[in-house]
Amino acid sequence: MELAWLKTFVVAAETLNFRKTAEHLLMSQPNVTVHVKLLEEHLGIPLFKREKNRVALTEAGRLFKPEAEKVLMQLSDSIDGLHAFAQGYRQKWTLAISPLMAETVLPYILKSFTKDHPDIELVIRVEESEGIENLVEGGEVSAGLSALPSLRRSIVQETAFTDPLLFVLPRDAYDDEAGPPVSVEAVLKSAFLFTHHHPVYWDELLLKLRREVPGIRTMKVTQAHIAKRFIQEGLGVSFLPKSMVRRELIEGRLMDAHFGLFGLPEVSTYYLVKEMGGLEREFLRRIQGVHFN
Repeated sequence: MELAWLKTFVVAAETLNFRKTAEHLLMSQPNVTVHVKLLEEHLGIPLFKREKNRVALTEAGRLFKPEAEKVLMQLSDSIDGLHAFAQGYRQKWTLAISPLMAETVLPYILKSFTKDHPDIELVIRVEESEGIENLVEGGEVSAGLSALPSLRRSIVQETAFTDPLLFVLPRDAYDDEAGPPVSVEAVLKSAFLFTHHHPVYWDELLLKLRREVPGIRTMKVTQAHIAKRFIQEGLGVSFLPKSMVRRELIEGRLMDAHFGLFGLPEVSTYYLVKEMGGLEREFLRRIQGVHFN
């Protein structure tokens, strides 16, 4: 059995269209047909049934599809492992992070971590906070950094750090230090407020804001780094964790205004692991050792 036959079968089983399979694999449609035929002859079982111009999986084909995918995945993992060994890696450590964490000082932490552990292959998976707990629980990742706390007793949870929330504005619109103080109410009434880019604080925050400042215009922007970019471009304003905008504030690309309408909440980032081993604890110490605020 040739590997190319399995690859062709898996794509064809997914698309149920030999023309689309050929386009995906950059081969001719007759070659797709040949690969499928050779695989069926090798197995001695038909995998597809052809009715007029339509293709469907036989019952045997449906049974074989996940097995073929598993074989290809195992082969891919084995090749990746071999290349990792050739590069000097002797251990794989996978970290799941929320998009929010990618915008903090995490790159600095990762740089020092990889420098001190040249034998570790570090893999970063950017995932929504809602799914990180499941990845840790299932052993797909070694650790997770999430904006949401764990709900499971099987997960070891530590607070990595806690952030104050800031009212963030575009710098070029309010850069006159000799000018009058920024009116929070005026800004909220005149600019779009980017919302729902954090899974915790937005519902309660919007309730309070609408009570204090009627007529707020909101725009849902579900990724915090996009909301930050929009603010820099002068498209609106938002409330963001300080660790996310720390660098931009220092460099003068954004500004934060004093918000006195009511107290703003703090938000925490949680470190989730299945077991707190030596490497996991060391990485947590590195995060907690950074002064975010």
